Amino acid sequence: MYYRPPPWLRSGHVQSVWPTLFRKVETVSPLAEVIQTDDDDELHLDWYRQGSNRLAVVSHGLEGHSRRPYVLGLTRALLNDGWDVLAWNFRSCGGVMNRQPRFYHSGATADLERVINHGLGQDYATVFLSGFSMGGNLTLLYLGQQGERLDSRICGAVAYSVPCDLAGSAEVLARPSRRIYMQRFLRDLHGKMHEKAEKFPHLIDVSGFDSIRTFREFDDRYTAPLHGFRDAEDYWAQCSALHDLRNIRVPALMLNAADDPFLSEKCYPESSKVLGQHVRLETPRWGGHVGFVEHARDGYYWSERRAIAFLQGIL
Repeated sequence: MYYRPPPWLRSGHVQSVWPTLFRKVETVSPLAEVIQTDDDDELHLDWYRQGSNRLAVVSHGLEGHSRRPYVLGLTRALLNDGWDVLAWNFRSCGGVMNRQPRFYHSGATADLERVINHGLGQDYATVFLSGFSMGGNLTLLYLGQQGERLDSRICGAVAYSVPCDLAGSAEVLARPSRRIYMQRFLRDLHGKMHEKAEKFPHLIDVSGFDSIRTFREFDDRYTAPLHGFRDAEDYWAQCSALHDLRNIRVPALMLNAADDPFLSEKCYPESSKVLGQHVRLETPRWGGHVGFVEHARDGYYWSERRAIAFLQGIL
C-alpha cells in the first residue's frame, strides 16, 4: 500500500505533532482491569470485547498510555475488522503510579509477556501484537526473545516507528534540532521521578534534574540503576530489538517512515541477516514518528489501513 499524504503533511516534524494536537478518536468505552505482577506491582489494562475469538494486544509508546489517539485509532480499526482488543499501560503510565521503585523501560518484556498470557488465558484462538515507538521495540524484542518457544496462537505483529537501535536513536534525539521533543519527554519524566522520589527517597534523588538534557543522562541516572543495568550503554545494548529481529518466527511488519525525526540510520536495516526471514521493513517516504496522517471519511490513518491489510494477508 502506497502512502502519499498531501503536500502540507510531507514533513516528519509536522506528521509527528499533528495527531497529538488535533486528532480525536471516538470508540466504545473500554472495560478496565488491573492485574498483579510477581513483584507486588500492578498493570492497568483496557479491554474492548465484542465476543471475538481473535485478540489484539496493543502497546503504547514512551510516556504514552492506552487511550492516546494513536492507540484508539488502531483499536477502532481492529474492532471494525472483528477483533477484540487489549490495550495496556506500562508501569507508572495511564494516570496511576505503580508501587515499586522501578517503572518501565524498552526491554520490559516480562510485563508484556504477563499481559499476553493473561489474554491467552481468555481462550482466544488467535492473538496479534502491535506496538508504537518504544512499544514497538518492546513487541519485536519479545518476539525475538521467544523465538521457537512462542505460543502457536500468536499469529504476527505490526510495529510502528520503532527505535530498534536505542543508542542511535538517543543520539538523534540529543541533537539541538530535536530539543522540543526532548524537553517534552523530560518534563513528563520529571514529574514522574519527583513522585517516586517522595516515596523512595533512599533510592531516587531528583536534585539537579533540570540539568538533564538527553536520554543518555536520564538513563544513566535513573533507568539503568533502577532496572539492573550497568549504565545507559548497557541498557541500550540489552534492550534494542535490532539484535533479535532475526530470531522472530512469525510474520512481523515494521513501519518506519523515512522522515521520522526520532530514528537513527540503523533503525532501517535492509540485510536479511539482521531482519531474518519473517520481519518485513517498510519505509514510507513520509509519516514522521507515529504519524501517517490521512484525512479519510472513515477517520482511519494510513497506518491503520496498512495494519488491517497485513493482518488479512497473514490470516
